[in-house]
Amino acid sequence: MDRNPSPPSSDTEEEAAVADDSIGNTVYSKHWLFSVLTKLIEVISPKKGDSELNNVDVQVELDEDMENDICKVWDMSMDKDVALFLQEFKAPDIFMGVFAKSKCHRLTEICVGILGNMACCQNICVSISKDENLGQLVLQRLCDSDPPTLLETSRLLLTCLCHPEVASIWVERIRGSPSVYDCVCFIMSSSTNVELLVKVGEVVDKLFDLDEELMLNWIKSGSHKAAGQPTDDSPEELPDFEIVPCLLEAAKQVCSDNNIEGLDVYMHILQLLTTVDEGIQAIVQTTDGGKETWNLLHNVFCNELCQPDDPPIIVQEQKTVLASILSVLSAIVASQMKKEYVRIGKNMPLIVSLIRVLQNLEECGKRSADGSKEEKLEESEEDFHLKILKDICCELLSNMIQELSKENILEGLKQGHINEQKCSCAFQHLLPFYFTSVESFFEVLREADQTLADTLEKRFPSLKLQT
Repeated sequence: MDRNPSPPSSDTEEEAAVADDSIGNTVYSKHWLFSVLTKLIEVISPKKGDSELNNVDVQVELDEDMENDICKVWDMSMDKDVALFLQEFKAPDIFMGVFAKSKCHRLTEICVGILGNMACCQNICVSISKDENLGQLVLQRLCDSDPPTLLETSRLLLTCLCHPEVASIWVERIRGSPSVYDCVCFIMSSSTNVELLVKVGEVVDKLFDLDEELMLNWIKSGSHKAAGQPTDDSPEELPDFEIVPCLLEAAKQVCSDNNIEGLDVYMHILQLLTTVDEGIQAIVQTTDGGKETWNLLHNVFCNELCQPDDPPIIVQEQKTVLASILSVLSAIVASQMKKEYVRIGKNMPLIVSLIRVLQNLEECGKRSADGSKEEKLEESEEDFHLKILKDICCELLSNMIQELSKENILEGLKQGHINEQKCSCAFQHLLPFYFTSVESFFEVLREADQTLADTLEKRFPSLKLQT
């Protein structure tokens, strides 16, 4: 059975009987929708004879018919005319009652989902966002213990954050709600629901991209405890959270699920952290000195992405996640080069992978040059992102090769990691901008393999002139 059953049939007798019963230009019935919303009001309204004590929370379980009907409304709400009609009928106010009173997770999930669909309409999104009471109730749903409700809440928040007209309202609201930090960190550090982790990651990514101040606040927040009274659905006690370990836990989970979309999201969040000094310090000043971050990204880059048997065009599909990973690795190298985990043992696989990326970029460049004018115009934006990847790749490679010792190079030669083809590719991309790094590497290479050095010297005369 589908999670969201199809909307009511367009050929029912009720719809045919009254022409003005249709909602806007749709075939959906106004009277049917009224009846469902009326039932929803009855579900969350206190019954006669109930005491005030019993009215504080309304505990309900949806019967099958009610669930089917409200799910049909969920489906229908994707239509703009239906969404506007729901807004006119004050549906958001009804949902507020659900959020405040109902303990039925399924009902809450559906109502948040409907609100999320409605928010796709700009005018409705503005109205929803400006309602402070509704906004606070939505944020409280992030403390819910129900993964489907958390997923729909995250979708709703992301939809609102993607509307420029109201994004600042939500950023300010979240900044003033310390519980959001704790709840988001709790989800990232403990959830195994990859779909939820991806969506929560997208919310965090959007927040950090929109507001650096909020990102700085979250970086500095060792722990924020929820303001006001906690909701019944929120975890009773949350541990002290630091943003980087939580991001790493979520990244490991989406990576284990081979979810490239989620990996891309979390790598970009880490990249955003490295755009401020506080973010870099948050990464390298963890209890292990940044080793866990390095190991995770190093493993993903060297063992998961852009592998030897992948076609060169794979670099285009992976360009954004590759650029994010390399940016973070580069930031760690710049500040932690003296750390053992950066300097020894793992340099060569990283260097080999960097050269492989450059080789694939070369192949993509050749194909682009052979294309038609129309194809070249279409690929201009693509080329821009690939250029960013190339620049980041070259910067990191230049920093890595100049640290190689004679012993490192001898071992690389023995294992086949260093040869004429790979050195030529590296030199071609690094010269002349990273001449000092290349020169430093070349001097050590000459000591390790005079024959290879002489061959490369003929192809790159600038090295001979400087030696």
